[in-house]
Amino acid sequence: MLNRLSRRTFIAALAAAGPTAALARVVGAQTAPATPPPPQPITGPQIGAPPTDFKPPYPEAGKVNRLDPRFDALMDADAKVEKVCDGFLHAEGPVWVGGNNGYLLVSDTQVNHIVKWSPKDGRSVWLEPSGYDVGGLSWNAAIREPGTNGLILGRGGLLVAGSGARSIFHLDLKTKKKTVLVDKYMGKRLNTPNDLVLGPDGSIYFTDPPYGLVNRNAGPDRDLEYMGIFRLAPDNSLHLLDTMTTPNGIGVSPDGTKLYSSDAPTGWVMWDLDKQGNVSNRRNFVARTVVMGGDSLKIDAAGNMWAATREGVTVFTPGGERIGFISTDQGVSNCEIGADGYLYLASSTRVLRVKTKAKKLMFKTT
Repeated sequence: MLNRLSRRTFIAALAAAGPTAALARVVGAQTAPATPPPPQPITGPQIGAPPTDFKPPYPEAGKVNRLDPRFDALMDADAKVEKVCDGFLHAEGPVWVGGNNGYLLVSDTQVNHIVKWSPKDGRSVWLEPSGYDVGGLSWNAAIREPGTNGLILGRGGLLVAGSGARSIFHLDLKTKKKTVLVDKYMGKRLNTPNDLVLGPDGSIYFTDPPYGLVNRNAGPDRDLEYMGIFRLAPDNSLHLLDTMTTPNGIGVSPDGTKLYSSDAPTGWVMWDLDKQGNVSNRRNFVARTVVMGGDSLKIDAAGNMWAATREGVTVFTPGGERIGFISTDQGVSNCEIGADGYLYLASSTRVLRVKTKAKKLMFKTT
C-alpha cells in the first residue's frame, strides 16, 4: 500500500537502491526471505567446554515418564536421570565395555575425541584424534564432524562408524590400533558413516548419510549421490541394501529377521531380513505422527526399541507401541544399555544415566 509516499521520496529511493529494493524499503512491501548463507567451513580444531568433575550424588537432568504398565518391566517410574559426564560439543555413540565394573566410551563427533568414563575413574580422553587424521591434521575445512560417531563391540574389539574418516574401521581396545574395514563403495568414497549394528552372523549393518560434511547434500565433497543402508559381510564385501532420505540409527531384532532404521520424514522403518543379510518388504515401524524425532536407536534383548526422539529417549515395544520415555533438558542423540544396570544417554554436551532392567542385545558371533 502507498502510505503518503511522495513522488520525490520514491524517486530518491529508486536511484539509491534500485526499483525492487526501493519498493520494499519505502512502500513496506513484503519480500521473499533471504537465501540462507552457505555453511561455513571449519577453520581449525574444535574445542568443547572444560569438563566438570562430577561426584555422587550426581545432579539430576531429566525424568522418567511411564505411559503403559509394560514399561515397569524396563524401568521404575521414579528412577533418577543423572548427569555423570560433560565437556562435549556433541556426544554420540556410547558403548559400554566390560562387565559390571567396566567403562563407557563416547564419541565427541566435533572435537575428534573418544571419551572414556567410569564411576571409579571419572572422565578422560581415550583416543585423540579418533577420526580424521591426515598429514598431522585432525580437522578438515570440509568436515563438520571430524571425529567418530557410532561405536559398538564386535570382531574382538571396537567397531566404529568413522564420520570424519569416512569409513568403517576396527580399533583394538588395548593397543588402539586402527584397521579400516571399508571406505568405498564401487570405487566411490562413503559419505560419513553414522551408526552401525552387528548382525547374528557377524555382518555389520550401517547407515551412511552425509551429516558429517559441511556441504551435506551437494558439493564437491560427496562422491555418492544417495544415502545408503549397507551390509558389510564377514568377508568385508560391501552390499548396498537400500537408499533412504535421512537414515540415522540402525538396529536388528533379537531373532535376526528384522532390520530397523530411523528416517526423520516418515519416522522409523523396518525391513524383513533373511539369513543371507538381504532385505525386503520395507514398511513403517512407527510413524512420525506418533512422536517427532528420528536420531539413533538401540534394540534390547527383548526386542524393544529405545529411540532418540524429540521427547528424549522413547521406548517402543516390538509391535511399535509407545510405552514410555525419558525426557531431558537437552536433546538426545543415542543411548546404550550398560552391563552395570544403567541406560546411558548421549545428550548434546553431556552424558546421562538412569537405572534400567532392560538387557543389552548381544549376538554370539565367531
